[in-house]
Amino acid sequence: MTMNFAYYTGCAAQQTQKEADWAAEAVCDELGIKLHRMNKASCCGAVSLRETKPAFALAVAARIFSQAEEMGMDIATICNTCLQTLSQANNRLKNDDDLLDDVNEVLKKSGVAPYKGTIKVKHLAWVMVDEVETDLLKSKITKPLNGLRVAPFYGCHTLRPEEIFEADAGEKAKHLDTLIELMGGNPVSYDGHDKCCGFHVMLSDAQEMRQMVVKNTGSAKDAGADVMITPCTLCDMAMGSYQGIAEKSTGKKVGLPEMNFAQLLGCAMGIDEKKLGINRLHISPRPQLTARGVL
Repeated sequence: MTMNFAYYTGCAAQQTQKEADWAAEAVCDELGIKLHRMNKASCCGAVSLRETKPAFALAVAARIFSQAEEMGMDIATICNTCLQTLSQANNRLKNDDDLLDDVNEVLKKSGVAPYKGTIKVKHLAWVMVDEVETDLLKSKITKPLNGLRVAPFYGCHTLRPEEIFEADAGEKAKHLDTLIELMGGNPVSYDGHDKCCGFHVMLSDAQEMRQMVVKNTGSAKDAGADVMITPCTLCDMAMGSYQGIAEKSTGKKVGLPEMNFAQLLGCAMGIDEKKLGINRLHISPRPQLTARGVL
């Protein structure tokens, strides 16, 4: 049976991290998940809008929820910050009728259908672990990881604050670990797995961000990781795209290949690496994947 979701990619997946979007689409095709793009949706506003203009941020989120209601589908995303931002707004709107009425008045004035409070916001990794049948997922693994040591980097916005998430998620979430094991890999335990990637301090304190990147990736490498995966396009950008810059800035060499979880899952499914954008990664995982017979 096909599962349908209103697909909220987030801004990064449409610009710098397109490979995460391509991989998500390719993997979902294999699993019978239909992602319906929310082409009229705006940016979620992320943390900055929520802190500087909280009322405006709620209206932006409600407009996105209203569009999903018109599509008749829950929302699935591949960005942790979008997940947290939309989940927090949804939690407030669903639990405060007066607030929902006030926000809906704003939507009405803009010609947008009022939000009825029926939408759930999910991470695509949660969907694959919690809603796809395990036997189906296993049957799609044609290139098992053969013991590849994979460091799961969850990122903070998919974990905290856990009371806002509408899934068995939060601080004790094990979705990435579960996927790694299903792919035939070995999850690596390390200190940085649930820390912030540093993306949101990139502009305000670049050096602090770079130190966070080196600390998190270095922790995983020291624990024996061959590669790192994340569920988030912004974490991908920080831990992958900026790893080399962070190394030069801090003088500490790491050299840990980083990829989106959907890219590694696609490799394990035997999907053409061009469809997964493996060639766009800043540190190629090809040697590690080839050594295990995955590529």
